[in-house]
This record gives sequence, C-alpha cells and structure tokens, in this order.
Amino acid sequence: MAISEHAVVDPKAKVADGVQIGPFCFIGPDAAIGDGTILHQGVTITGRTRLGERNVVYPHASIGTPPQDVSYRDQPTETIIGNDNVIRECATIHRATAKEAGVTRVGNGCYLMACSHVAHDCIVEDEVIFGNNVLIGGHVQVEFGANLNGGAAVHPFTRIGRLAYVGGLTRIVHDVPPYMIVEGNPSRVRGPNSIGMQRAGISEEAIGSIAKAYRRLYRSGRLGRRRTEVLDEMEREDDWPEEVRYLCAFLRASAIGRHGRYRESLRKGPSS
Repeated sequence: MAISEHAVVDPKAKVADGVQIGPFCFIGPDAAIGDGTILHQGVTITGRTRLGERNVVYPHASIGTPPQDVSYRDQPTETIIGNDNVIRECATIHRATAKEAGVTRVGNGCYLMACSHVAHDCIVEDEVIFGNNVLIGGHVQVEFGANLNGGAAVHPFTRIGRLAYVGGLTRIVHDVPPYMIVEGNPSRVRGPNSIGMQRAGISEEAIGSIAKAYRRLYRSGRLGRRRTEVLDEMEREDDWPEEVRYLCAFLRASAIGRHGRYRESLRKGPSS
C-alpha cells in the first residue's frame, strides 16, 4: 500500500494491498478499494462504495456521493465499480436512490473520460466508453460495448443497446437500438455500427444480417409499412442470427415503455 501523508483515509475503510492513494484524496469509512487500484490526487470516494481491482481514477473524480434526487433521504444505498476501469478527471458517479435495487453499477473495462457523469441507479455494463462530458440521467442502462461520444446527453430511464454508437452532442430521449449508430438532434438511427461490431469480434455473416435487418426495419416506413409489421415478419423467420433476434426483442421492449424508453415501464416513482 502507498498512501500519501496528505490523503484522508478513514480507518474503517477497506483498502487492499497494492492500492496507491495520492495526495488530497478523501476515502470515507464505508469505502472498499480493491488490489492494484490507483487513485491520483484529489479523488473523493464516499458512501457505501466498492471499487474493484486495477482501476485507475484521475484527479478530482468523485464516486459514491449522494444522488441528485430531491426524494433521497440518506438511505443506505450503494455504488459498485468493477475491475480494470479508467475514470478520468472530474468524472462523477453517484450512489443510488431507494427506488430500484439501491445500487449504481459500473462493470469492468470501462473508460469514462473527463467530466462524464453517471447518475443514480444507472447500470453501465462492461467495456463501455464515455467521451468527455457525456451525461447519463438517473436509471439509465448502458449495455456492453456501447460508445457514447463527447457531449452526448441521455434522458433518464433510457437504454443504450449493446455495441451502439452515439455521436457527439447527441440528445438521446428514446432507447438506442443495439448495434446501431445514432446521432443528431432530434436523434435518429443512421445505420449499423459495422466497425464497432468488427472490433468486438462479431462474425461478418452476423454483421451482414444486422445490416439487412436495418434496411428492413428502418426503411420500411418509406414503403408505407409500420415497423411492428416488419418485426412480426422477421420474428417468424428462422434464419436470423442471435444478434438480430436480440435487436428485435430490444425494439419490442422499447415499445412497452412511455416515449420509447423500456425502463419507464419499471418506474416506481418520480425522479429529479
């Protein structure tokens, strides 16, 4: 352990071997920090926060502070961060409210760039990238491998599908389908994220099927057909790979929630 004499580490905090804590960090009594994690100067970790192994947290990042929710009454909620994440300067990750499972969660291998924000009750899955100043509202779920570029802002209770690509400065108010590129204001699907899928190791055959599904799903309106009709047809066909079937299931779920946000259907109370 290498802890700067200028850091404030509560004696009740659980700090594993191999952790490096720089000057002017503040580590609260309910924090737990895993082996090999590096905290650069001025990092704050407070609340019931578990930070896994081999994470690197840059100056002035803040993890586990109370949610920005007017209904929060200091309930014992949590923030759980996995392993091998990079959290850059001034990023903020807030602990959960008591409205869902009581946990804000970030998975493994994520890269959260400077000034990005993960709000209360969010679920950020593995290998997600946030560009500078990306903001996700409360109760958002970001699935595996999604890439949100600088300045993108995501409405509460929205889902970002796996391996989706969100363009910079995009305003997201509806669920973003998996494997797709979405950008603009108002945002819309521009096409399949072929490069992202290739990097993730998805087969060329599956990528071709996703491109075919995109053409059927997002160009059918030009032919006067409803997307639900196209989904009905596609779900009856047996030759689609798992990725396309997941895309169809995602779109079905999005239609359940208000305003095209599936997680709205799980909502238990108002959120600020």
